[in-house]
Amino acid sequence: MGEIKRPSPVLLITAVFSAAGDAFGWAKRKAESEFGPVALESPVFRVESFTDYYAPSMGGALPKQIWAFRNLIDPARLPKIKQLTNEWEGEYKRTQPCPAVRPLNLDPGYVDLGKLILASTKDHAHRIYLSDGIFAETTLIYTQKHWKALPWSYPDYQSGVVQDFLTECRKMLLKDAKSGLVFSESRCIMRD
Repeated sequence: MGEIKRPSPVLLITAVFSAAGDAFGWAKRKAESEFGPVALESPVFRVESFTDYYAPSMGGALPKQIWAFRNLIDPARLPKIKQLTNEWEGEYKRTQPCPAVRPLNLDPGYVDLGKLILASTKDHAHRIYLSDGIFAETTLIYTQKHWKALPWSYPDYQSGVVQDFLTECRKMLLKDAKSGLVFSESRCIMRD
């Protein structure tokens, strides 16, 4: 019988995209107040360079960026984080003037040393139910010193710009792991 162990801390990421001019700043203030400071930011890229899926609900010119947060998390928090980011999307729609049906999209997930996990409210054959209406998928795996796409990996996550950013995230996580981080309730602390 295998020994049950607590999972290692993971690096929380959140992808944000919107055509609304103030959405990135608004979302970043919300996210940093809840998760702590953003440690790494991907270059901004265009969603429409990879897909037109979001155009009907969000518009055609969609900048996207991925943030990685300094404070590591317990991966079990992912369902609550996804619920919270969904609440923020709804709050933004209610309080900020924007003609789009969905003016803000926030997609949280996490990076560990071997994979990128993204949260979703939608079930599919490759997704696993976590809790509270939230599913997770392994979007990329890290093997042989590079990120490997899977048949369902989103086109932008297969791009060099995103994979280079995720490599930087992984390096930061590896450095933190070597420092001896442990969980303390909902955050991680340095081991004495």
